Amino acid sequence: MKKSKSLSGERKSKNVLFAVFTVISIIYVLPMFIVLMNSFKANTFVKTATFALPTGEMGVGFDNYIKGMTFGNYPFMKSVLFSVLITIVSTALILICTSMAAWFIARVDSLICRICYYLFVFSMVVPFQMVMFTLAKTADTLHLNTPWTIPIIYLGFGAGLAVFMFTGFIKGIPLEIEEAAAIDGCGPVRTYFKVVFPMLRPTMISVGILEIMWIWNDYLLPYLSLNRTKYMTIPIHIQYLQGSYGSIDLGAIMALITLSIIPVIVFYLTCQKHIIKGVAAGAVKG
Repeated sequence: MKKSKSLSGERKSKNVLFAVFTVISIIYVLPMFIVLMNSFKANTFVKTATFALPTGEMGVGFDNYIKGMTFGNYPFMKSVLFSVLITIVSTALILICTSMAAWFIARVDSLICRICYYLFVFSMVVPFQMVMFTLAKTADTLHLNTPWTIPIIYLGFGAGLAVFMFTGFIKGIPLEIEEAAAIDGCGPVRTYFKVVFPMLRPTMISVGILEIMWIWNDYLLPYLSLNRTKYMTIPIHIQYLQGSYGSIDLGAIMALITLSIIPVIVFYLTCQKHIIKGVAAGAVKG
């Protein structure tokens, strides 16, 4: 009797939790649904009937998508290519450099390494707004205002979280594995790439996903650093989607926002299980 009561109470608590998290999920998904819905409306109805379905005279089909991709003198596909380039190069640079730094910090027990580690961790709590004006000036001075050089800036801002997660994971790897590789004649570089690097796969995937989502959606750093007359990422391109006298076509903006978030949503849903595994492996160990 007591067992049946406990099972009934447990079932009720699970149902309550399910209802609560369902409501939270709907709250999170609702803004994306509103953006998608408004991307099929005429500009006037986006302003006056924001929450209405695009039916009847309100609907314009895919006209907003065509208009957004062909608006102005700067091609939208060029912005897509720059966003892809910056995201891939920056993420690869962060993964390689920070994993090597974390391995050195975890294995070399010295005061300098401990200071470097705490500096990396401290960088995560420094707001971007504190350094953005100095950063913009430095980027112009060092000619880091192109899609091929801005990954260096992203490396600096993404290193804190990446080093923190990699260091925690590496501390959980038995040192004897690396010692055995050294006995077999592997130097430090070969030991890293042949032994350590393959074992970092869970955290590598997790950090890569987080960095890709951040860099792809980032607006402020490219806006401050890039030469906007030559190079635009997708968020900057959307911000410049204006007509004469500052008029804004909200329908076209919603269409481009939809196009920009679809790849990230698909990518995240495909790889979300790796985020949980990587965060747990990198933050709990050590």
